[in-house]
Amino acid sequence: MPNLKDDDNALREVLIQAKAIAVVGHSDKPNRISYQIAQFLQRAGYTVYPVNPLVTEIDGQPCYPSLSEIPASVDIVNIFRRAEYLPEIIEEAIAINAPTVWAQQGIWNQAAAQTALNAGLNVIMDACIKIEYLRLGVG
Repeated sequence: MPNLKDDDNALREVLIQAKAIAVVGHSDKPNRISYQIAQFLQRAGYTVYPVNPLVTEIDGQPCYPSLSEIPASVDIVNIFRRAEYLPEIIEEAIAINAPTVWAQQGIWNQAAAQTALNAGLNVIMDACIKIEYLRLGVG
């Protein structure tokens, strides 16, 4: 399966089916994009699990040091880390059986994408989940 970024029907289906989203690299600073996108996703009705080993809590919600620490299943792993961190994050996503990995705009790693595809995951890279949600009229 290729990068779903260019398949509107597949993107829409991923966004409609998802209930829980792990935001890797979630900042506790309200001026950061990862914080703003996570807030948007919560307002849109998703359960958001912040993942950042440097933060223990964001807005009163536990922040998890890794994907494996999240006490529930996750439908989308939304990644706000630089491309060089994608391989290890994707390995973690595979380990927790997350069906979809979504790297934000400007983030792309071909080898990591191939690893995810080989494991049967949906892969979206170099795309903003909020922009796609709004563009596709999911809400």
